[in-house]
Amino acid sequence: MTSDPRMQVGTFYVVATPIGNLADLTERAKQVLTSVDVIACEDTRHTAKLLQHLGLRKPLLSVHEHNERERVEQIARHLEQGQSMALVSDAGTPLISDPGYPLVQALRARGLNVSPIPGVSAIITALSAAGLPTDRFTFEGFLPHKSGAKREKLLAQEQEARTLVYYESKHRILDTLEVMAEVFGAERQACVARELTKTFETFYHGTLPGILSQLQADADQQKGEFVVMIAGNPDPAPASEVDSNKLFRLLLAELPPKKAAAIIADLTGENKKELYQKALEMQGKV
Repeated sequence: MTSDPRMQVGTFYVVATPIGNLADLTERAKQVLTSVDVIACEDTRHTAKLLQHLGLRKPLLSVHEHNERERVEQIARHLEQGQSMALVSDAGTPLISDPGYPLVQALRARGLNVSPIPGVSAIITALSAAGLPTDRFTFEGFLPHKSGAKREKLLAQEQEARTLVYYESKHRILDTLEVMAEVFGAERQACVARELTKTFETFYHGTLPGILSQLQADADQQKGEFVVMIAGNPDPAPASEVDSNKLFRLLLAELPPKKAAAIIADLTGENKKELYQKALEMQGKV
């Protein structure tokens, strides 16, 4: 009697790790990291430090956004040979604004076992203490680096009624808050969480201009990793009622008239050619 080959296939564990405080690693995560044969990770040096803290030595396989598709065959082969593997990111829950989606998708398509080991996520950690509505929210990840593209993205979300959640880096936090204040308005409530679970964890509450002023006043508070949360629009207008004049003023500061007109046409359903003509008039070019 032959054994069922499915029982010999290893499991691919998606393991959440701490975002700052190593004591936040769950007991189950420790057990999995101890038991697996190989650990796939973004940065082998970073993960080696975590394993050293746990007193573990494991083979590490680098898996990042530039090579994860090429790793599929190698990882599938490990699993099909009965080895178990863990996937960790540099911090938090893998695949949440981190690499891993194509890999997990490919493994599932092959019928291989993928199992989540839950733990810390910066999104949920920040929202839990933000004091903003959490019954409905939308996570938007990192915004575009360039101000024009960033403004375009935010304009598309200005009427969103759900709480908006973003990640941001120390290099762009001030610029991002400036653009947000322009797009969402001076009265929109927000919360910015900095260095979550770490020694200098800080929460800033209030209006966007107020939070921006606090960060501008202290260069030390501009360091670290940020989660930016914006209260949803309390009175969102239907797309047909969106103020195209306001959109033009904001977009024309960064974009050519044709591009600005195309964006507003997508948002409002208005005629693109008429909007382009209006943009030229606003810029005094006709």
